[in-house]
Amino acid sequence: MFDLILKGGEIFDGVATTSFVGDVAIKDDKIAAIAAPGELELTSAAEVIDVSGLTVAPGFVDMHTHSDFTLIADGRAESQVHQGITTEVIGQCGISCAPVVSHDAIRMVAPWHTDDAKHANWHGFGEYLDVLDDIDLGVNVMAFVGHGTIHRAILGGDLRAGEPEEVEDMARLVDRCMDEGAGGFSSGLEYFPGSLAAPEHLVPMCEVAAKWGRLYATHVRNRDTQYDLGFAEAIATARQSGAKLQISHIQPKYGAPSHAMEHTLEMIDLARRYDCDIAFDVIPHDWNHTLMAAILPKWAQAGGVEDVLKRLANPEMREKIKANPQPMWLIVKAEKWSDIVLLNATHNKDIVGMDFAEIGRMRNCHPYDALLHILLEEGNHLMACMWSSKSFQDSDVDLCMQQPECAVISDTVAIANEGILKDHIGSLSGYGWAARFLQYYVRDRNVLSLGEALRKITSIPAARLGIKQRGSLKAGYYADICVFDKASNATARHPRRYASGVAHVLVNGRLSMRDGERTPVNAGQVLREFAG
Repeated sequence: MFDLILKGGEIFDGVATTSFVGDVAIKDDKIAAIAAPGELELTSAAEVIDVSGLTVAPGFVDMHTHSDFTLIADGRAESQVHQGITTEVIGQCGISCAPVVSHDAIRMVAPWHTDDAKHANWHGFGEYLDVLDDIDLGVNVMAFVGHGTIHRAILGGDLRAGEPEEVEDMARLVDRCMDEGAGGFSSGLEYFPGSLAAPEHLVPMCEVAAKWGRLYATHVRNRDTQYDLGFAEAIATARQSGAKLQISHIQPKYGAPSHAMEHTLEMIDLARRYDCDIAFDVIPHDWNHTLMAAILPKWAQAGGVEDVLKRLANPEMREKIKANPQPMWLIVKAEKWSDIVLLNATHNKDIVGMDFAEIGRMRNCHPYDALLHILLEEGNHLMACMWSSKSFQDSDVDLCMQQPECAVISDTVAIANEGILKDHIGSLSGYGWAARFLQYYVRDRNVLSLGEALRKITSIPAARLGIKQRGSLKAGYYADICVFDKASNATARHPRRYASGVAHVLVNGRLSMRDGERTPVNAGQVLREFAG
């Protein structure tokens, strides 16, 4: 007796690039059978849903998000479930919510933190996962541990990378996190305190990831003028440590030479010839979003939030900040303020969505002064302040997507347009990144076939992450499934409007979307077991 049969859909199993028409039977939380039409006895199912004319695919695996705290605040993951995502991987770019030495430290390491969230506290990584476990989750969650958070747990906000014995302490802490369920180790070398670390500081921690057979995912140090140094450093760190390397959102940024993407792929191919295990992922649009505080030089980010705010309030230090010769975004140095948009703020919600040329005119000051004013006004919410810039090139994204090992990611957060997170925005395409990927790169521009595109958000990330029995439609695998209309699966143009075209979503065999509507079901799980 089956619980459910999805009848007559066009099935892409997530591995093959071709499709076939068939039926999918679900029993409990697993796929019980996949068969040609007529082979399954429909009367043997408690329920049958006719999905004729629709596409049936594995639930989408978003292998790079920053939902570490938004899932704590609201586990439903509405913006993700509405577009077919069934698994998220958090703890990226060196930023994770654990481990921490005090409950007060959670705010400093938690992206998109909000004081309104009611939650149990934690110190260790396993305790954090336990808190997630107690929440009704709309998606399955795999969590990496971030180097920046590890650094803060050992050194606080010190402006130094750590002495050898302190680096050993960091490596031991990473090992403990792996034992408690961390699915990998990440770094963010353009962010403080990751910007302090050199390969000799990172290699011991990456060796721990290698020991556990888990990924080292890195936001590299530079993707503009010195892109080759940034990618070479990532490759060298992986080579020395033996870790499997995942280069996060690999596409070069504004300021990189036109050949940077092609050269980077050549560097990766050469390293693979010498047994480096390297893969990468891309964001499927030309907007680049990040923490606004990341524009500050390292010395200005040292210490805690109060230290940063004191520097922002000091006129002399502000001028020194603005004179930074190598800011994280060269688009700021080029003063292309109309291509930079305020994405998320707590005390400045009224100007979210405006570009900084507009904000500067409205405030009657230079846009750079406006951004420093906003950071100061955000106060303790400084680390939740985000912005976005038009920094990527479609041609670079196209080239990456055509590489067989490339995964596609959101680099966003799971939120909702009502409830505690209604004022938050994860990215300009956060509510529709997967939908836009399938529309813009498949249907509109034919960069990929539908089968190739689905692999990049299903089996490729699941296999790379070592997630067991997910990412493909196979008998015995978990029933994480997305059923959608490929003819109308359009992006959400409004930053808080859910994507269209998704008919049904199942997470662990239970319907979280039915007939295009969200159900009350939140059947996601915290994933702690991975293939080594």
